[in-house]
Amino acid sequence: MAGQSSAAAANTGNNTFLKAVAALSTLAGWYAAGAIVAAVAITCQMIVIRFVLNGSTVWQTEAVIYLVISATLIGLPYVQRLRGHVNVDLIPLSLAPRARFALAVLTQVLSISIIAVMFWYGYDYWHFAYERGWKSDTVWGVRLWIPYLSMPIGFGLLLLQLIADFVALLLRIDTPFGLEN
Repeated sequence: MAGQSSAAAANTGNNTFLKAVAALSTLAGWYAAGAIVAAVAITCQMIVIRFVLNGSTVWQTEAVIYLVISATLIGLPYVQRLRGHVNVDLIPLSLAPRARFALAVLTQVLSISIIAVMFWYGYDYWHFAYERGWKSDTVWGVRLWIPYLSMPIGFGLLLLQLIADFVALLLRIDTPFGLEN
């Protein structure tokens, strides 16, 4: 049976950097919500065109796919800010406060490292598609650098949020894993 998490949204204190990153993450969350709403509206329009008017659709399916992927990637920092990602806190709960802090530092460093690599390769892939002028093999023929841009933006903003979380942890503005000592 699922229960409420004890973790809360990332604390910013009076730190300007943390507040700025929180604002960017919130803006990314608003974009993700808007992209989902747009994808739903386009899906409804596609249903009307195909099944009510018996017409064909050209761009709708591809647009919905790109919007949902973009919402997922660009929404990552907002979910991280709200501590909405999967959190198994069995080990942190069983550790003493100093060991919990050390585990939180290790977890943050590993997370930052992995997302930095994903950001780099996402940027590289986007840039490659941009330079080569890649287009989708559909009737719509979208220039692929446009939907691929969500990779470096999403991972870049997530990296920034993870760095802000790490700074908040080191400055003791936030507690390890959002748990009280």
